[in-house]
Amino acid sequence: MNVINNQLYIGELHASEIVKRFRTPVYVYDDDVIRHKYRELADSLSYPNVKIFYAAKANTNSRILEILREEGAGIDAVSPGEIMAALNAGFKPNQIMFTATAVSDEEMKFAISKKILVNADSISQLGRYGELNPNSDVCLRINPAVGAGHHDHVITGGPDSKFGIWVGDLEQAIAVAQAHKLNIVGLHQHIGSGILDANKFMNAVDVILAAAKNFRNLKFIDFGGGLGVPYSPDQKPIDINEFGKKLSGILAAFSKNYGKELLFIFEPGRYLVAESGALLCTVNTIKKTPKHKFVGVDTGFNHLIRPMAYGSYHPIVKISDAEGAEKEKVVVYGNICESGDVFTIGDRELPVLKEGDVLAIMVAGAYGYSMASNYNTRPRPAEILVSGKKMSVIRDAEKLKDMLE
Repeated sequence: MNVINNQLYIGELHASEIVKRFRTPVYVYDDDVIRHKYRELADSLSYPNVKIFYAAKANTNSRILEILREEGAGIDAVSPGEIMAALNAGFKPNQIMFTATAVSDEEMKFAISKKILVNADSISQLGRYGELNPNSDVCLRINPAVGAGHHDHVITGGPDSKFGIWVGDLEQAIAVAQAHKLNIVGLHQHIGSGILDANKFMNAVDVILAAAKNFRNLKFIDFGGGLGVPYSPDQKPIDINEFGKKLSGILAAFSKNYGKELLFIFEPGRYLVAESGALLCTVNTIKKTPKHKFVGVDTGFNHLIRPMAYGSYHPIVKISDAEGAEKEKVVVYGNICESGDVFTIGDRELPVLKEGDVLAIMVAGAYGYSMASNYNTRPRPAEILVSGKKMSVIRDAEKLKDMLE
């Protein structure tokens, strides 16, 4: 997605062409961006035995899953629904890992029936899994006592996190596995989401590699995801080539000391798809109070909840006259009956807007549609994929009558 001659293009199409055909609100994704981000990360890692498992919760649209399968990805699934979505998109069972939390026996039975490797999030789950499926392979998710992320709600490591087996309790986990004759073939961690400081990721790498020395029959180590992308103007992207070079050296040295070449897995979600997507919406209301000028649009946090849930910044681009010389400070708000339904946290300087203008809420390819709801009994929008000059519907817009049946 690029602004060219003051106009927003998605792929090789002006955004207005998409709006003319599909109206608003509508989610739009750029195929080329997803493929570029996957290859960028894969190419940065020179260690020869690396696999990228896409964190499907970021966006489970079947066509996006297929794109990533075509590029060579596996799938990190956190629910039976995501397992089925991956299988339906053509992934084989050995390309999927089930990593969930507060897992029921029924969910584990489902994964076992589909021959999906289970990643145990707790000693309780490990014991129950051993009773359900003794003499089988299993992975352990550890809490490495290190956490990071763009918001407290997405930090998934450290003493305040609900995720994983505390790194100090691994001996107990080993004993439970042995009691059920489980083969611990992998160790997994995930410290958080939206990480832009590579050093925080490296700190957690050190912890899991230290723990791995106590497991002599591992086949893989999974470092999880968490690599972020810049949303706000003050954020800078990770130098992915420097990150990959440094990490590849660490992995090579560890494998040499371990005595065999292990498989190392990474589970990016946001990094691969966030920058590919935009939520297009139309300005339908402009009004003022003594403090703010409010610009209302035909979508809300039922379609993109991140600003309301996390206080997240998303760039907002006027699709025509994107860099307009005349600007003003406004609050962009949605059509949901909640005061928190705003897409700008406070005033945002944007080109002067009028009713009928179309806006693109950018960097919305991850945790946008996948977190959408029917709150206020409003339907979810269509999803459109752009490939060069072609656009195709990859999910139809919901209809009110379908919601009320």
